[in-house]
Amino acid sequence: MDRKACILYVEDDVTLSFVTRENLELKGYAVDFCEDGLTALEKIAERRYDLCILDVMLPKMDGFTLAARIREKDLEIPILFLTARTTREDKIHGLKIGGDDYITKPFSIEELVLKIEIFLKRSKISPGKDPGHVIQLIGNFEFDGANQSLKGGGQQHTLTHRESVLLALLLEHKNTILPREEILLKIWGNDHFFSSRSLDVFISRLRKLLKSDPDVRIENIHNVGYRLRTG
Repeated sequence: MDRKACILYVEDDVTLSFVTRENLELKGYAVDFCEDGLTALEKIAERRYDLCILDVMLPKMDGFTLAARIREKDLEIPILFLTARTTREDKIHGLKIGGDDYITKPFSIEELVLKIEIFLKRSKISPGKDPGHVIQLIGNFEFDGANQSLKGGGQQHTLTHRESVLLALLLEHKNTILPREEILLKIWGNDHFFSSRSLDVFISRLRKLLKSDPDVRIENIHNVGYRLRTG
């Protein structure tokens, strides 16, 4: 890294936060630490971070609410939740509001650092393979992968990084079935259960954006994968 990646770390467990911060700083990361959600929200307004690590159970503002507020300001920053809550409903809720992944407490520093490295590396990947500034047509839509935008139906939408990468991948394999495992490994880096559920959420978002053109649809091929149909 040319500069230290800057991480916002929000955790109300003083002992855990001390150990985690110390280890992350030893790994070369710059860490801004907060003990509650409101203070973290103030820091987000002041500077740009490369990644956020949020405990779910926080005083003053819980991690889910904080993540939603962060997403209002920044669609791209990776958000990693730390939680002792392991219910499927909680995890799916966190993904729906814009979280990227979970680590369940107790966790190892090695696991946390690995996930951080994956997300920081992935956030530097430009969607699609086309060099330069290329506008791609998807039915009545114009997809600008470089600027992560989708224009059509009288509206222009700003896509998140992952939405843009996913749409570019589907478009690259237009009218061809893409296996779930291939999508997950290329975009999420694994095929774990919660990554799979996150994929479903992102597919649902793209479908809503594309629904104004009935000739464009993302088909679910049961137990196999997805196919982008045009025309």
